[in-house]
Amino acid sequence: MSRIGTTDSAALHRRALLATVGALGVSAGLGTALGSGSGPAEAATAPPRTRSAGPVTGPSTAPPDRARTTSSRQGTTLDTVATPRGATGYRRLGEGPGWPRVVRSELASARKGRADRRTALACFVQFTDLHIVDVQHPLRYEYLRASTASAWRPQEALSVAGTVSLIERVNALPGGPATGSPLAFAMTTGDNTDNNSRAELQWFLTAMSGGRIVPNTGEDRRYEGVQNSGLPLYWQPEDALRDGDKQLGFPRIDGFLDAAIREVRSPGLRMPWYSTVGNHDTLPGGAYARGGFFAEFAVGGRKLESLSPAEGAALWANVRKAGDPEGRLFEELLRSRTRAMRRVTPDERRAPFTPLEYVTAHLDPWHTGPGPRGHGYTSANLAEERLYYSFRIAEGVLGISLDSTDNGGHYEGSLGTAQLRWLERTLTEHRDEHVLVFSHHTGSTMRNLRPDPARPDEKRHGGEELLALLGRHRNVLAWINGHSHKNNITPREGFWEISTASHVDFPQLARVIELVDNHDGTLSLFTTLVESAAPYRADHSDLSQTGLASLYRELSLNTPGARTTLSGELGDRNTELLLARG
Repeated sequence: MSRIGTTDSAALHRRALLATVGALGVSAGLGTALGSGSGPAEAATAPPRTRSAGPVTGPSTAPPDRARTTSSRQGTTLDTVATPRGATGYRRLGEGPGWPRVVRSELASARKGRADRRTALACFVQFTDLHIVDVQHPLRYEYLRASTASAWRPQEALSVAGTVSLIERVNALPGGPATGSPLAFAMTTGDNTDNNSRAELQWFLTAMSGGRIVPNTGEDRRYEGVQNSGLPLYWQPEDALRDGDKQLGFPRIDGFLDAAIREVRSPGLRMPWYSTVGNHDTLPGGAYARGGFFAEFAVGGRKLESLSPAEGAALWANVRKAGDPEGRLFEELLRSRTRAMRRVTPDERRAPFTPLEYVTAHLDPWHTGPGPRGHGYTSANLAEERLYYSFRIAEGVLGISLDSTDNGGHYEGSLGTAQLRWLERTLTEHRDEHVLVFSHHTGSTMRNLRPDPARPDEKRHGGEELLALLGRHRNVLAWINGHSHKNNITPREGFWEISTASHVDFPQLARVIELVDNHDGTLSLFTTLVESAAPYRADHSDLSQTGLASLYRELSLNTPGARTTLSGELGDRNTELLLARG
C-alpha cells in the first residue's frame, strides 16, 4: 500500500487537480418546494468556493504558508466556559475558567521546537447534532420522556435560536485558535434536523445560509404542543401548574411559547459549508424505516401526548434493541390511540423527505449562501442515488463525507458494500494526500447490519470493518463524527477518531479543527471547542432572539435525566493530537 512520503511542502504540491464542470442543472424539486427563509499560530489557506461533479469537488487552495506568530483564544473554551452555579436544584450559569489544551502523544512523540517550524494545512469548524426540531410535529414521541431524556427536552422549542447563536459565534472567531488561520469552511456531521421533516430541513438550510425563519408549523399564530398541554410530564412555562419540572425549580416564563415560534433571523455562515447526513435527517424518529403511514400521520391533525409509564418503557426498550425497525408496533400504537390524541392543525410542511430530496434541497440555489452550491452534494449524487462524496479541503488535503445511516431502520448505522468499495477506491487514488473522513455515526455505534430496503441484496458493514479499512490507509489522519452527543477522542490504528458533543444537549459545543505540518516527521491536529455567542446567564424576562439562545443553554443544563458526562475528559476537549508522518 502506498504511503504519504515526506511531509515537506514540495510533496504537498504534487497533486493532480480535477477540473470543475458546468452547471448542476437540478430542476425544481423539494429545495424549491421548501421555499426560502426570507498557542502558536500558522498562516491561512484560502477557502474553497466552487464545485466539481467529479469524485473530488472543488479546486485546490493556495499552497500553505509559514506559521504566523499570533493566535487567539478569544471566543473559545480555552478562554472561558459556561459553568454551573450551585450543586443542586435548578442551576444558573456563569463564566468559568477555560479548559486547557492537552497534548496527546499516543500516536507520535511531541518533539521540541515544533511550534517554531509549523505550517498550517487546514482550518475548519465542525457542527454536529444540531437537532433543529419542530416541537409540534405529530410523530414526535415526547410521551417516552419518563423512559429516556432524549425523547423530549425542555429547551427544544428554542433550537433555531440556539443554532443561530452558534453561527454568530463562529462568524466572530478571529481565526483558528492554534494557528491564527481563517476558518476555511464548516462541516455538519449529521442530525441537522430531528424529525425528517421538510419544515425542519428548510429551517436548517436557512440558518446555515442566511435568512428569516419562523420556527412554527400548524396554526399560524398559536403553539400546539406538549408545553401547553396541561400535562405534568412536561414543563408548562406559562401555566401555574406545578408540573414535574417546576417542582425541580424550572421557572414560569410568561410569553415563552409566543416567543419560541416568533421569527428568527440568521446571518448565515460567512464561510463555505458542507453537509453530512445523520439518522434523524432521513428516518422518522431517527429510528424507523420510512413508510406510507408515517408520511400520512406526519401531516395530519392528531398528536399523541400521553402514554402510561409501563407502555412507554416497553416501547423504548424495543426501540433500543432494534426490535421494531420498520415501526410496525409504533404504527399500531398510534392507530390504537386515535381517540386519546390531541387535535392539532394539519400541515403539509411536516411531510418527511427522502434521501434524494435531502440532496435536492441542498442543491436549491436559494440555499447556496456562501457556497458551495449543494454544500458537498452534486448532480452526480442525484443521478447515482448516493449521499456520500469527497471534496477538496486544501492543497494536498482531501475530505470524505460518508452516509452512515441504515435505511432499514434503527438509530445505529453501517455502510453498504458499494459505499465501502467507493471509499477504498478514493483512499487509494489519493494515497499521496492527507485525508480527513467525516460521518455521523462513530465506530462503536455502527453495529446495525440490517439491509437497506432499496438495496435488499447489498451487504452492510459495521464500525469494526470501517476502522480496519481506514487503518490500512496511511493517508487517513482523522475520522470526525458525532451521534453520541459526547466529546471523545480515541487513538486508532494510525489515525485519530474525533467525536464531538451535540448542540442540543449541554454543554452545547462545536469544534474547531486545525491541521499543521510540524516539519519534523509529525503532523498535529489541534481541536478546540466553542460555545454559542449567547450570554452565559439567562435573563428570564429577555425573550429576544439572543435571550432565547441563552435560555436554550440554561434549560439544557437543567434537563432532568440528562447525561452529565457529555463534555468528556480534558483529553477529549481542547487538544493537540500528534501523528507520525515521515
